[in-house]
Amino acid sequence: MKKTNYSYIGIAFIILVFGIIFIPKIIDRISNGDISREVGRSDQKKEKSEISDLSFIEINGEPKKVPAFSFTNQDGKTITDKDYEGKVYVIEFFFSTCPTICPRMNRNLIQIQNTFKGFEYFGVASFTINPDYDTPEVLKSYAEQYGVTNPNWHLMTGNKEAIYKLSNEGFNLYTAEESDVAGGFEHSGNFALIDKNGFIRSRKDDFGNPIIYYRGITSEDEKVDEDGTPEEISALKEDIKKLLNE
Repeated sequence: MKKTNYSYIGIAFIILVFGIIFIPKIIDRISNGDISREVGRSDQKKEKSEISDLSFIEINGEPKKVPAFSFTNQDGKTITDKDYEGKVYVIEFFFSTCPTICPRMNRNLIQIQNTFKGFEYFGVASFTINPDYDTPEVLKSYAEQYGVTNPNWHLMTGNKEAIYKLSNEGFNLYTAEESDVAGGFEHSGNFALIDKNGFIRSRKDDFGNPIIYYRGITSEDEKVDEDGTPEEISALKEDIKKLLNE
């Protein structure tokens, strides 16, 4: 019995010594943040991205979102607005036989594409306003001619009425069939910028108002157009970066 009691006393003494020596050190480490209940979890947390200073384009007080669409791309695949979810992308309306502004617009888009080469979440959506002529095969050839390499750049064709409704009502980017103008079609030379959640975004002008669209005709090298208006391709590149970081 005495031997057993001595054993208990010995164990108790060891526990007491451990407490005196180590418990204050543990408390000190906790106080200094060296030990956390979130060990193994906190290190894996990523900082939340912040919304940039780019404006949301509002219609009747509501942020304007890309309408639902479904068309056929240059590879004969059906592409919808869902294919662009989670991506930052630029929208244009064009046609392959355009003799005026389209070549300039698409050369600028190629430059933007090359700037963001390797960015998985960047894309372009090009809608032809002459779908009767611009078949997937024609658009494929056009893409190869200009050097389209981004897998998220879809040149789309389909129902003419649906395309014109998407342009004129969905984006308020003017398009029309006009026999009196060069090429037989009239359209805006502007680009729309879309964020990862499908909202139309833009920077603000000097008066604090959203510019809404980016002029797509004048290149960075040209600096200004024939009227002396500064190019907006460089601004568009800057704003794409902001949205990619959101």
